[in-house]
Amino acid sequence: MADKDKLDLVHRDAIHAERVRKEQRHQKLHTEFSINPHRKLHVLPDKPMCRRTTEEIPEDEDFIKAFRKAHEVPTKKYSMPLTESQEIGWMSTPLSRQDTRFNFFRFMTDVTKHHEFENRN
Repeated sequence: MADKDKLDLVHRDAIHAERVRKEQRHQKLHTEFSINPHRKLHVLPDKPMCRRTTEEIPEDEDFIKAFRKAHEVPTKKYSMPLTESQEIGWMSTPLSRQDTRFNFFRFMTDVTKHHEFENRN
């Protein structure tokens, strides 16, 4: 039993080579990358006293389009809501100031007049 558990160098190498072949067979190479829309992009300027000229970086139109698309409002990004919580405010219009259900203006009553008079003195 102890002889079967021990593997010599040739068997270990064969097992390792089989494992590497299996990993390479199932490995997928990703060559297309995109920016994470949930992280802010910070561009840092050079130091103020730096004499080095700034290098010109050519604009990448695909990157700019992807960046603008990632920062769009969901109603402009998608034709229909993707989640249940997006359905709640998907087709909403801004509230008008004439709707008294949602606008609570300050009214002057006897109590508020009395309170303001006391606070001024």
